[in-house]
Amino acid sequence: MPENKSRPITYTSAINEALTLSMRKDDGVIIIGEGVPDPKAIFTTTKGLREEFGKNRVFDMPLSENGITGVCIGAALMGMRPVMVHQRVDFALLAMDQLVNNAAKWHYMFNGQAKVPLVVRLIIGRGWGQGPQHSQSLHSFFSHIPGLKVVMPSMAKDAKGMLISAIEDDNPVLFIEHRWLHHLNDNVPEEYYKIPLCNGRVIREGTAVTIVAFSYMVVEAIRVANKLAEYNIEVEVIDMNVLNPLDTNIIIKSVKKTGYLMVLDPDWKVAGISGEIISQVIEYAFEDLKGKPIRITHPEHPVPTTRSLTDYFYPDASDIVRELFNLIGISNSVDRELIINDLTFKSPKDVPDNNFTGPF
Repeated sequence: MPENKSRPITYTSAINEALTLSMRKDDGVIIIGEGVPDPKAIFTTTKGLREEFGKNRVFDMPLSENGITGVCIGAALMGMRPVMVHQRVDFALLAMDQLVNNAAKWHYMFNGQAKVPLVVRLIIGRGWGQGPQHSQSLHSFFSHIPGLKVVMPSMAKDAKGMLISAIEDDNPVLFIEHRWLHHLNDNVPEEYYKIPLCNGRVIREGTAVTIVAFSYMVVEAIRVANKLAEYNIEVEVIDMNVLNPLDTNIIIKSVKKTGYLMVLDPDWKVAGISGEIISQVIEYAFEDLKGKPIRITHPEHPVPTTRSLTDYFYPDASDIVRELFNLIGISNSVDRELIINDLTFKSPKDVPDNNFTGPF
């Protein structure tokens, strides 16, 4: 990936750039979704696209998720490259039949003679009291389905390169964004570039503990790693930005070095991707573990709406470091409590960006 001409931009701007460059390169790329041409422009990710490319390539959709997903699958089968936007992953539940029984299966059922180059953008996570039906993180559902590629970039640079790769891919790709990442800045190259949709990566090397994190939890993991480095505790952080295909080799290699594993997933624990990670590590690196693997996930009940409950529902860096201390046997000390206090989230856990006024 080119590193020259990088500059700091937000995650949403990186997505907007990926869409703009892809549409300039290929006339077959179209953008369709609920609110795509809306003034809010899907958190500004589709801003300016209709003005540049016209209403025949950038357009709204009716509130008929299953039907319009079928239309997009048909367009993909006929050679176009639709990028479909569901403003919430929750809405994609209304299109499960199309995604699971059609988009994921055509290439296989027709012996490779058909392809479905479809990208579906799904937005997950908490925000502004949107509660049980608009704040879920259902990525584990989709990563279970053969034929669907599922990616969850945590950084703006990755978001741009992976979205371009997803648009060029001949398979259906679910591109999952956590809304708490949208306002974060990263150094992103101006150029058109691609990042492979095949594996995670080590974003911080260490020897004390392996932390495997998904989506926004990568941010919390880095907070922990940076703080502990001040005390000479070096944590290895792996950003698992690809869920399907799931390549756990990078995790197993890390665990063989550190002996400890923590998995951070902004989802529920039961039947989640965190359990699959731990299962494979036990399968292939059990003898290297010095302690039991730890999962940090959401509590096993629906997402709350009220702020007084969300502050207890979502784990943060302080929860991670507390479990990490217990895992590697660091006893109570002044430093321990100071570290936990420093890493405790101080602002409301349901407001990702104070500058945003909603609703979409």
